[in-house]
Amino acid sequence: MRGLRASSLLLCGVVLIQLLAVQIDAQRPKTQWKTLSGFSPRVIARGGFSGLFPDSSLDAYNFAMQTSVLDAVLWCDLQLTKDGAGICFPDLTMSNASNVESVYPKGQSTYPVNGVPTPGWFTIDLSLRALTNVSLIRGILSRSDKFDGNGYTISTVQTVNKEMKPQGFWLNVQHDAFYAQHNLSMSNFLVSVTKTVIVDFISSPEVNFFRKIAGRFGREGPSFVFRFLEKEQFEPTTNRTYGSILSNLTFVKTFASGILVPKSYVLPLDDKQYLLPSTSLVQDAHKAGLEVFVSGFANDVDIAHDYSFDPVSEYLSFMDNGNFSVDGVLSDFPITASASVECFSHVARNATKQVDFLVISKNGASGDYPGCTNLAYEKAINDGADVIDCSVQMSSDGKPFCSSSIDLGNTTMVAQSPLRNRSTSVPEISSVNGIYTFTLTWPEIQTLTPAISNPYSRRFNMFRNPNERNSGKLLSLSEFLNLAKNSTTLSGVLISVENAAYLREKQGLDVVKAVLDALTETGYSNRTTTKVMIQSTNSSVLVDFKKQSQYETVYKVEETIRDILDSAIEDIKTFASAVVIGKSSVFPVVDGFVTGQTNVVERLQKSQLPVYVELFQNEFVSQPFDFFSDATVEINSYVTGPGINGTITEFPFTAARYRRNRCLASKETLSYMAPVQPGGLLEVVSPGSLPPAEAPNPVFTDADVTEPPLPPVTAKAPTPTPGTPSTTAPAPSGQTQLTLSLLLSVFAMVLASLLLM
Repeated sequence: MRGLRASSLLLCGVVLIQLLAVQIDAQRPKTQWKTLSGFSPRVIARGGFSGLFPDSSLDAYNFAMQTSVLDAVLWCDLQLTKDGAGICFPDLTMSNASNVESVYPKGQSTYPVNGVPTPGWFTIDLSLRALTNVSLIRGILSRSDKFDGNGYTISTVQTVNKEMKPQGFWLNVQHDAFYAQHNLSMSNFLVSVTKTVIVDFISSPEVNFFRKIAGRFGREGPSFVFRFLEKEQFEPTTNRTYGSILSNLTFVKTFASGILVPKSYVLPLDDKQYLLPSTSLVQDAHKAGLEVFVSGFANDVDIAHDYSFDPVSEYLSFMDNGNFSVDGVLSDFPITASASVECFSHVARNATKQVDFLVISKNGASGDYPGCTNLAYEKAINDGADVIDCSVQMSSDGKPFCSSSIDLGNTTMVAQSPLRNRSTSVPEISSVNGIYTFTLTWPEIQTLTPAISNPYSRRFNMFRNPNERNSGKLLSLSEFLNLAKNSTTLSGVLISVENAAYLREKQGLDVVKAVLDALTETGYSNRTTTKVMIQSTNSSVLVDFKKQSQYETVYKVEETIRDILDSAIEDIKTFASAVVIGKSSVFPVVDGFVTGQTNVVERLQKSQLPVYVELFQNEFVSQPFDFFSDATVEINSYVTGPGINGTITEFPFTAARYRRNRCLASKETLSYMAPVQPGGLLEVVSPGSLPPAEAPNPVFTDADVTEPPLPPVTAKAPTPTPGTPSTTAPAPSGQTQLTLSLLLSVFAMVLASLLLM
C-alpha cells in the first residue's frame, strides 16, 4: 500500500527532521507548572501531524511521534464502519478528507445528524473492506495537496496502535448518538478494543455516552474527558447549551475527570481579534478536580493579533502566563506545542543566550507597528534586537530620514492627504508613478500619517496589528541615531543607502554626505560602543563610504543565487566586511518546498565574511511547508543548519526569544529543535505530485559586483519652501495669465486716455 510505503520511507530516515536527534524530555521541577497534576501540559497530536500530512494517515501519526515530546498523545477521531470496525477518520462524513467521492460516485446519502439533515458519504454505508479503496487527502484547502497522491489508507484503531505503539492514545467519540440510531454501539466497540489496545483518554461532547460507559473499564481504564463545543450549541442528550453546562462543573465531575474546550473558553477575543482578559475557567476546573485540555491549536490559522502571528506565543499564553496552566493542548502541529512546553516555557526575557547570532530589525519591529517609526524602533529594542536599522531617504530640502521606501505611498497615508497631487513619474526608480521623498520637504513629510506594511493582505487577507496601523511618527536620521545611542542594550545600528547615484545626478542630493554628517553630529564618529554598519546593494556606495569613514560596510546581494565565484568574493572583500543574502539563496524553494541547500553561506564565511539573511517574518504564508508554518522552526533551521551570522526580521521578538530557549543548551539535539533536512519533505511526495523543475538560480560573479563610481553631485536650483518667495519664476497658471491680461487691459486704457488729453 502506498501509505505504508511512504510511512516506511519516513521510518528509514527520509524525513524533514534529522532523526539523529534524540527525544529527551528536559527535567524540570514539578512545582513550576500550574497544571492540576503539577507536571508539564500534555501535547496531543490531532490526527497525528495533521497540519502537514493528511489527517489520521500513518505518516501523520509517525511524524508526530518523531517530532514531539516523548510522551505525546496521538488523537484518533473514532468512526464506525458498516460492519462495526473502528477507524481513525476526522469526521462522520468522508468527502472532505478522502477521495471517497471519486471511488464511490453514487455513494452519497442523507441522514439526520443531531436533528439536522446532512448529505454526504458516511462511514456507516461502507464496510472496512470497501474502505481499502479509499485514500486520505488533505481536509483543509490552505494546506499542501502534494501528499494527496500518496495513497494513504484509512487505518483501524488497532492498526494505529500496532504501527505506532504510542506513549499515549486518545479516542474521540463525536457522534455516539448517531451511531446508536444505526444500531452501531460505540461503547461495545470501546470495551472490546481496550482488551488489546491501551487507550489513555476517551472524549465525547455527549453526556449520555459517558453514562453508557460508566463502570465498564475498571479503575485502570482510560480517563474520560467531556468535550465542550461552542457555548451556544446544544448538547444533544440533555438539551442544554454547552455554556449552561459550563456553569456546573461539579456535574461534569460526576462522569469525567477532565474537560476539552475551545481556546475562547479560556482566552476570549473581541470582535477585532484582540485578546480579552482570561476567564477563570482553568482555576475553577482545577478546584473541581478537573483537568483542562484546550483544542483549536494550528500554526496555519489566524490567531489573536496580540501574538504577532507567532504560534509559540499563543501556546505560552495558555501554559506559562504566571496565573494558570492548561493540562494539555490539542494541536495540528505538535512540534510547535512540544517546543513551547520543553524549550520556551519558564524562560525569562533576560535569560542567558544559548546561541550567538545578531538579531537585526527590518524597519524596526515593522510587523507590529508602521515601519521606521519611533514605536517600531522602541519595540524592536524592547524585544531584544541587537541592531536596529534605518533605510535612509532624502527630502527635497536635503533632510535624511528613515523610511522603508523612497515612494511615500508605500509607507504613509499620503494618498489620502492634501499632498496627494504630488505624484510624479521617475522611470529610473519605478515604472509606475509615485509620491517620492525627494519631491516633498521634511516639514511636509512630518505631517504625513505612517501606515503599517501588510504584505499578505491582498492574497491572504492577513492584516498586521490593525489597532496600531497608523501609529507612531517618522524619524529623521539624527533622531534615529539618538534613540539608538540612548539604548543600553543595542550593539549597533544599520543604515541602508539606496538610489545614491540617482539622487546625486538628478536631484542634487548627496545621501552619502548627509549620512556621514548626521553620524558626526550625533557623536557616532567618536563612539566605540555602538557599531555602525552601512548597507547597500551598490558597491559604489560602499566604496564611497569606505573612502570617507571607518564604519563597517555591508554588501547586500539582491538576486537569489545558487553559488558565488571566488573572484566575486574577493571583490566584495575590498569594500565590505559582511554580506546580506535572501533566504532562498540559502534554501532554494520551488512551489512552497525547500529543494536543498546552497553552499553560499559556507563560501562567504570561509572568506571571513559574516552572512546576514533576510527577510524573516512570522506569517506562516511567508515560509515553505518544510518549516511547519512556524517562524521559530525556520529560524532554527537557518541558525543550526548552515549557521548564518544574523537574521534580519520584521519581528525581532521571535528571533531574540529563540536564542534563549533552553533546548539549545542540551547535549543532545532534541527532535523538536533539530534543523529541517533540506529537500527531505519532497522525498515523501509522490512522483506525480512533485513540483515542476525550474531553471537554476544564477551564480553570482565579479561582473555583478563591479560598478562605476558614484557620479558627482549635480547642482540644482533650490526648491522653495511653501510660503516663501521663489527665486525662480514659476510656470504661469491659468489664474496668473488672467490677472496679467486684466492688468494689461487697464494699462492700455490709461495710456489711451493720456494720449487724448
